[in-house]
Amino acid sequence: MSAYRIVNPATGESVKEFPTATDAELDRAAGRAHQAYLGWRGSEPAERAAALNRVADLYEQRKDELAAIITQEMGKPVKQARGEIDTVISIYRYYADKGPGFLADEELEVVAGGRAVIRKQAVGTLLGIMPWNFPYYQVARFAAPNLMLGNTILLKHAPQCPQSALEMERIFQDAGLPDGAYVNIFATDDQIADLIADERVQGVSLTGSERAGAAVAETAGRNLKKVVLELGGSDPFLVLGATDLRRVVKHAFSGRLGNAGQACNAAKRIIALDEHYDAFVEKFTEAVRSVVPGDPTDPETFMGPLSSEKAVQSLAEQVEDAVAKGATVLTGGKRMDRPGAWYEPTVLTDVTPEMRAYKEELFGPVAVIYRAGSEDEAVEFANNSPYGLSASVQSDDEAQAHRVAQRLETGMVFVNAPSGTAAELPFGGVKRSGFGRELGKYGMEEFANHKLIRVVK
Repeated sequence: MSAYRIVNPATGESVKEFPTATDAELDRAAGRAHQAYLGWRGSEPAERAAALNRVADLYEQRKDELAAIITQEMGKPVKQARGEIDTVISIYRYYADKGPGFLADEELEVVAGGRAVIRKQAVGTLLGIMPWNFPYYQVARFAAPNLMLGNTILLKHAPQCPQSALEMERIFQDAGLPDGAYVNIFATDDQIADLIADERVQGVSLTGSERAGAAVAETAGRNLKKVVLELGGSDPFLVLGATDLRRVVKHAFSGRLGNAGQACNAAKRIIALDEHYDAFVEKFTEAVRSVVPGDPTDPETFMGPLSSEKAVQSLAEQVEDAVAKGATVLTGGKRMDRPGAWYEPTVLTDVTPEMRAYKEELFGPVAVIYRAGSEDEAVEFANNSPYGLSASVQSDDEAQAHRVAQRLETGMVFVNAPSGTAAELPFGGVKRSGFGRELGKYGMEEFANHKLIRVVK
């Protein structure tokens, strides 16, 4: 049985299976991507920008069809699926608009005389290894800047997203990019290791689990290939000031339960100061309790199923461990009694260090709320994590918000908003959340040859 297959998480029904590539097919894919690179790198930036705009046009035209595909593949409510595609469109248009300027030569001041510039150039074919939780967005933030730069792409998507993977490849083909500029591959982990070692592949970008990131980085390191890793997160949401408690609850709610809580930068640890704790917990729990998971194909549904049976089992085990060791369940706390991968929206308090939920990432609709006695205690607690992706700081005091943002050990901080994303905002973390940045102008810096050209008269 191939790993690449669609299992509808709303019903548990097996829909379609796709064959895994043979070694010979992968060799041809790498060859196509390399040959495309030899021509694509020399194309004019304006030509590449026009191609990305055509890609964006096709996403716009096919939005409903594309949204329906990922709703079936990984259970994303169709309204959120369409929203994901809107973000994708903005990313391709952003790099089409800003990319030529990002590629402009950077003039250096040369003490010894003459003239020197840094010229950003492509490095070759890149391998992307992408997850299931945002099937189009994750690819766009890797592919758009690198295609604009002149690199070409081999893309291994998550096994549960084969149809969306094929649709993205078709979009690049229909947009008129050269054959091999973007190639989808249904590869195994062993085959991926061989591809990383292939001399035609010059770099690897992975968004996924800490375990997968470590394995890919190890293989890449042995082969002297650059890697960008966006891994797990256990992002803190700090409630430090709450004049408008409804707004804070709204931010925490969307930050925790969007995409059924299956986001690396979701608000997984909510930390509230003593003076706000009781009121926040009451109103937040009330909001979570009001969510009724439903049919993800219904435009009115906010939360659908989790992505898979495995995801439900993993989350249930973490919650059961916490409850057995004394955690309090304020709402939810168990899987739903229906076919498919359904879990109740849940709020936990009294979570302590000996519980798995204290130190592990909870990838699903489970919010954990902690009490802090002071700003210092809240910051110390927020930083007490092996992860460092993003954080959200809620405060009416601008000076406090900036002070706390400065002290947080994360790659991103959002003040008076939930953690989020946009084409122009660099995305990435520190510590065990990975390294490197995607999006913004920095998204074109990671896999670029910053070539020095010095002219002496």
